[in-house]
Amino acid sequence: MQATADLPRLTLSGISQVSMRARDLDRAIEFYHHTLGLELLSRHEGMAFVLAGSVRIMLAVPSAPEFDHPGSILYFDCTDIDSEFAALQALGVDVLREPFVAHREDEHEFWLAFFRDSEGNTLGLTQWRRGPR
Repeated sequence: MQATADLPRLTLSGISQVSMRARDLDRAIEFYHHTLGLELLSRHEGMAFVLAGSVRIMLAVPSAPEFDHPGSILYFDCTDIDSEFAALQALGVDVLREPFVAHREDEHEFWLAFFRDSEGNTLGLTQWRRGPR
């Protein structure tokens, strides 16, 4: 699609909420609130809301087949990916991939690690680090 002066322009400014499938809402709340330590904002019939920084995560029991699919990968920023990953392991979380350098840029490295939530959704940890010179 080609932009023209006749078409409206969107002014989106960020992500406010992400929905994650929760087949067992109590189990999902336990994981996101108690295991990950995210603030539980509220709980309603078939859904709950937790806060990750400025983004709400809606844990939702699928209301129709088209909503019953794994969620997108949520990437959580952290300041020490190694200690956060070790904490996940100590908590018995299903870890998928230990921290690794995914990208190098100038004198910095972008580190990633992956794990699963209680509902089978893949989640990630991220950290920018000063790399070797």
